[in-house]
Amino acid sequence: MTSFILEAAGLGKTFGATPALAGVDLVVRPGESLAIMGASGSGKTTLLHCLAGITVPDTGQVRFNGPSGSVLVNTLSETVRSRLRREAFGFVFQQGLLIPELTAIENVAIALMLRGMPRREAERRAATWLAVLGLTGLEHRRIGQLSGGQAQRVAIARAQVTGASVVFADEPTGALDSRTSTEVMDALLGSTVGQGRTLVLVTHDEEVAARCSRTVLVRDGLIVGSRENAAEVIA
Repeated sequence: MTSFILEAAGLGKTFGATPALAGVDLVVRPGESLAIMGASGSGKTTLLHCLAGITVPDTGQVRFNGPSGSVLVNTLSETVRSRLRREAFGFVFQQGLLIPELTAIENVAIALMLRGMPRREAERRAATWLAVLGLTGLEHRRIGQLSGGQAQRVAIARAQVTGASVVFADEPTGALDSRTSTEVMDALLGSTVGQGRTLVLVTHDEEVAARCSRTVLVRDGLIVGSRENAAEVIA
């Protein structure tokens, strides 16, 4: 097995006069769950966005070892990076960023339809993932008719339905109560590392971070600490 699925080297990024990253080196291993922690403004979300090809760093590089080989993400055109994000990466954000006018199944299926899959097949696959995540019977509800935890599970299904190698999650439990947070983390871990995939997660919550296999601490645009946690896989 290759030693990394993502590798960042010397990442630097400045927004105006404000440095967000100041030369970050990070290796993400295949099949691990990595939590990135830090105070607001520390650079943790910028680091996540650079790893995922959303943001292009000013200096340094990000290498992705995917099913089709190794690529330097930061050197790709916006069009190619967009395709990489659609096909190889999945995303779960704090508010889910779901489309409120669509139903749960439509929100998941759209990720496949954007890749050219016929609607019927896309919705069949979407229904399978919604069932895996405990949402059977809720497929045709709009997002406003779901609880916060249910909506986040829809977002997780959307992130997984394309077969993403890496799922990036930015504060996925930040808007949830503690019980719902636990349920969402169960679903997120079970559908990523539980299936042999990789999870990279930004969080303020120490309990959420502790459930990941490794935690790195970001401060002033640099990684200042790293620890291995007791591995947790929920199949």
